[in-house]
Amino acid sequence: MTTGFDEQQRKSLRTAGFWYFLMTISAPIGLLYVPSKLVIPGDAAATVELIRASESLFRFGIASELFHQVVAVFLALALYHLFRPVNENQAKLLVVFGALVSVPIMFLNVLNELATLILLRGADFLSSFDKNQLDALAFLFIRLHELGIEIASIFWGLWLLPFGILIIRSVFVPNILGYLLFLAGSAYVVAFFASLLLPQYTTAIGQVALILEIGELPTVLWFMIRAIWPPLIIEPGSAAS
Repeated sequence: MTTGFDEQQRKSLRTAGFWYFLMTISAPIGLLYVPSKLVIPGDAAATVELIRASESLFRFGIASELFHQVVAVFLALALYHLFRPVNENQAKLLVVFGALVSVPIMFLNVLNELATLILLRGADFLSSFDKNQLDALAFLFIRLHELGIEIASIFWGLWLLPFGILIIRSVFVPNILGYLLFLAGSAYVVAFFASLLLPQYTTAIGQVALILEIGELPTVLWFMIRAIWPPLIIEPGSAAS
């Protein structure tokens, strides 16, 4: 079967794998690790005290979020160059959902964490609020930040749909990865709207969605592996079985 896999695609594939690697090691810090250490659901006072005691960790989490969103832009561009020969329109949708929409949402969402720091530092203009009120407001911004991530997750799901289509239509990425991306992308979107419209079922639906969202992981691993061991170049007119 003729693949048409050339040097430019090989370079784009390696580049995408590199950005996926940076995403994999940086995103969990701000999205998972720091919240697990500093945020206690439903307990404003305890959460605020933990953040006060570990402000440097909180700030590191913010830096991680900003960093991995910058990485997301370069990742989307690398994937665009890789898949543009497959279908340019779908490649453009991948960039729109994966970078042009979701990244600004996440950057603006960081303002909620910065607002938390302002409240915890007790600036002079906040002197009319007592400590309990400041703690409650700080916790409110933490919750708004969590909700902002949920909104961004809509587009984390939507970008996987054109990504999946491109993989299925390509001949240089295993098709099964595209179908797994379809499931993962749909799970992100359904999970958000289920939590919005059917809050009583949020936990149950979220657990099922989480299982489906893991379907994105094989694609991440495939690209990371290909960054180290890229496929051979197939010159135009040659065949590969």
